[in-house]
Amino acid sequence: MTLLKRPLAAIGIALLGAVASFDGNPASARSPSLPATAPLPEALRRDMGEIAPAPPETPAPADVPLPQTRPDAAHDKAVKEQEGRKPFQGPELPPDWKKPAATKPLSDPRSGISPVEKMPAEETACRERLKTLGAEFEEAKAKHDDVLGCSLPYPLMLKKLGQAVEVTPDVELDCAMAETMSRFVKDVVAPAAKAELGQELKSISQASGYVCRPRNGSSKLSEHAFGNALDIAAFTLADGTTVEIGKTSSPPQAKLIDLIRKAACGPFKTVLGPGSDADHALHLHLDLAPRKNGGTFCQ
Repeated sequence: MTLLKRPLAAIGIALLGAVASFDGNPASARSPSLPATAPLPEALRRDMGEIAPAPPETPAPADVPLPQTRPDAAHDKAVKEQEGRKPFQGPELPPDWKKPAATKPLSDPRSGISPVEKMPAEETACRERLKTLGAEFEEAKAKHDDVLGCSLPYPLMLKKLGQAVEVTPDVELDCAMAETMSRFVKDVVAPAAKAELGQELKSISQASGYVCRPRNGSSKLSEHAFGNALDIAAFTLADGTTVEIGKTSSPPQAKLIDLIRKAACGPFKTVLGPGSDADHALHLHLDLAPRKNGGTFCQ
């Protein structure tokens, strides 16, 4: 209680002093001190010229790129690993897989034959027999391809076969093939044309002689690559009649082609034509392919 009485006594004394100072005149009462004038707003003071105008605002730069956050170490490692990977191209190859070698024609012993300065005796003898058969020909430049292996060391440009039957156009062949064809025309084709159609054989239209290429659909060299094959497209008779392989609709002409085709198997080692495959639908293919025991392949 004693502690409470002390503050109350102090308050009472203060009130008594205030009453004593008030003389009953309101004017004599003290008022709080106020500033003579209130300060003007800053914008108004600028308009009145009391203070310098505010500097113009500088616009913020447009499209300022923000700094990119640096990837952490784990992210860097993942990116490098991804960049080092090859594009996905299917399942992994077996460990023993090897890339296949580029397709190249299989080797043939004839590919290594090159012409010599003096023509071999068998080539000279062949040419003499051709002349006896009535064939006409010219010597041609040797052919050799180191990449594919094609080779024709002693070629002939054959113009006429036996009994002066023309070849159109002239065809480049090996002498052995030219001789076999000339003999076959003399002994088989010309007599058959006379017997079946009553006309002499005038010419043979050839589709291909020497061509440096592999067989169709094979890596083995074609017999054409050695001048050892001839493709016949048509026979022309003395009266102008043309007997086209694979196109004729005449039964007598079809019979003549069939006789020639069958008789060719033996003198020639390969005989192909319409019905053999699509590549031989319009011509007879005749060649002297060397086979074991002199075997033949005729279709």
